[in-house]
Amino acid sequence: MASRLAIAALTLLLAANEAGGQQPIMPGTMPRIGEVDPRFQSYNVEMVTVTGGRFWKPYGSRRDRELYAERPPIDLANARLRKLAAALGPAYMRVSGSWANATYFADADESSGAPPSGYNGVLTRAQWRGVLDFAAAVDAQIVTSFAVSPGSRDAAGAWRPAQAKRLLAYTGSLGAHIAAVEFMNEPDLASQNAAPPGYDATAYGRDVGTFRDFMKTASPETLIAGPGSIGDGAAPASGLGPRDLLAATARDFDVISYHHYDALSPRCGGRDWPAQALTEAWLSRTDKALAFYKTLRHEYAPGKPIWLTETADAACGGNAWDATFLDSFRYLDQLGRLAKSGVAVVMHNTLSGSDYGLLDEKSFAPRPNYWAALLWHRLMGTTVLDAGVPMQGGLHVYAHCDPGRSGGVTMLAINASDKPRALTLPLATMRYTLHAPRLQSGTVLLNDARLSLRDSDALPEIAGMPTAAGLVALAPRTITFLAIPKAANPACS
Repeated sequence: MASRLAIAALTLLLAANEAGGQQPIMPGTMPRIGEVDPRFQSYNVEMVTVTGGRFWKPYGSRRDRELYAERPPIDLANARLRKLAAALGPAYMRVSGSWANATYFADADESSGAPPSGYNGVLTRAQWRGVLDFAAAVDAQIVTSFAVSPGSRDAAGAWRPAQAKRLLAYTGSLGAHIAAVEFMNEPDLASQNAAPPGYDATAYGRDVGTFRDFMKTASPETLIAGPGSIGDGAAPASGLGPRDLLAATARDFDVISYHHYDALSPRCGGRDWPAQALTEAWLSRTDKALAFYKTLRHEYAPGKPIWLTETADAACGGNAWDATFLDSFRYLDQLGRLAKSGVAVVMHNTLSGSDYGLLDEKSFAPRPNYWAALLWHRLMGTTVLDAGVPMQGGLHVYAHCDPGRSGGVTMLAINASDKPRALTLPLATMRYTLHAPRLQSGTVLLNDARLSLRDSDALPEIAGMPTAAGLVALAPRTITFLAIPKAANPACS
């Protein structure tokens, strides 16, 4: 599709027909517009993946009416999994999800069977120890949440910190640390997420106050994030919309967190329309959700950082095409948009689990989004620049300082259109173009070389293609990183 010969021919064609392409881009003078967390690009490992249990069933080669499939606990000691996760470090690893809201932490290495009354699952010490060992091995810091189900409450229905205290104490006994916590997962869906009947914003505010008092004594260095809500529009009839939640609790949070999915998967009644995946209407849903939470942050918690602690293309396990190259456009475009707009951390759901996992849940083989994540990690630093290129015609351009070269700049050019586009650069670049034999393919190529693991699960060489200064052609439906080591941008020095 985008062979070197084709790219060269396309360059000549564009040079002849577009009179030099767009106005020249000056990477050396791109202004700094922000900074993201060193662990900006992060991921979730669902609590039910750690404990084992029923999670969203992958679509696979055929679809049936079963929403869930039983899983054994994930093997966090797996060498391939650790090697691939380590290549994305440093990162945050969020162990949470809806199942965490009713998971009991047992003070034993093995589960005795059914969970106690008021809980739906059991997390053993051995399983949590595996989480901590994995995080240490892959340079990840833990983010989690706690049970809020009836078993964690007193006779009056108020939350009590006994379970949280036990988990923190065990974590500390192993010399480990929890970097950040959310009180519960998606409190605006409390009726679906194990909270008591009739749970409202007043009860949530009371419980979060208790939670904060406990955390500031038990683990004062741990950041408290919240509300971790999923809604981004009108408040539900329950009165548990994000505005209600923040009005009751914003003073208690160190970080404002939210969740966002572009859609629901068909498992939850959504419509699986891959034809929409590259449209501006689809990609800009990220902006609309962030604008909603920025408004609330400005109103209730000005100046506090914003984290997107759970995101993917579609909720409820993802769309069938989320495991293909088609979703890599959204994945990288979302990172670019959010970094440019001031979001400090983005946690993809999931590292491995169902269709939206970066890795296949059985083999831990990398999916296209994993390769996209790896290139972002290696090429896009924490300093965010203004590339000065407006979004138009399906071309989206982002710029960051190069993490490996003082003064260097990396541009990310996403051509989501079905037409060639071009940029004009004054300096030579190293070009990294991702493309695929077809959009809904599990195979992805980098500069014509298929990306796949080598012997002993070694990562392939991630090598750029030297490209001369001047017109840089961008083939249709491709994603290109352009590393400019000699940009000499003072913001990157």
